[in-house]
Amino acid sequence: MAAESSVKVPRIKLGSQGLQVSAQGLGCMGMTPLSGPPNPEPYMIKLIHHAINSGITFLDTSDIYGQKTNEILLGKALKDGMREKVELATKFGIRFVNGQTDICGDPAYVRAACEASLKRLDIVCIDLYYQHRIDTRVPIEVTIGELKKLVEEGKVKYIGLSEASASTIRRAHAVHPITAVQLEWSLWTRDVEEEIIPTCRELGIGIVAYSPLGQGFFSYGPKVVETFSERDFRKVS
Repeated sequence: MAAESSVKVPRIKLGSQGLQVSAQGLGCMGMTPLSGPPNPEPYMIKLIHHAINSGITFLDTSDIYGQKTNEILLGKALKDGMREKVELATKFGIRFVNGQTDICGDPAYVRAACEASLKRLDIVCIDLYYQHRIDTRVPIEVTIGELKKLVEEGKVKYIGLSEASASTIRRAHAVHPITAVQLEWSLWTRDVEEEIIPTCRELGIGIVAYSPLGQGFFSYGPKVVETFSERDFRKVS
């Protein structure tokens, strides 16, 4: 692992609800099996610590990453005082049922997913809790209503949405303030600029852009596809 940088990452306000994070975040999805075989766990923990010590304190995971193992990894990495140095975001809403992907926003599931994530992460409160995908079978007001209860109970500090439409964001925000919306935004993914970005700016909601380098294509070029393993999700997505 390289020596710690003397240049710290600046901090910014994310949304208008009080959350402050590092301007650059650390996406942890690839640290457990999804984009091919990950590096050994001790290496990944060292990587997380290096990021934190360099000022990258906004960590992003999900209960679906590595099918729950990503949260367990973060829980191990945030021992010995590291938890107090970070803003931790995780997500719920995507699950596997009988081998098939299912999107769920049912209140009972929301609560159970939150409790399970808290246990795997070994923490008492999630800083930013996203609905990973929107369940069109359940009114967004119902899902956000349960998240609001979790905030009131001190299990979640701030609520976020991932890949939500402008109208869904507005409806959710009317139930409880939405702090951040996570979406794919890059040089080749610009459709969000038409409605979603202006809506978030109007409502004071922060934007968390994932895959700003086109999932490796902008940093490595077209030949990146030659490096994909058979299990890499980018090969089939």
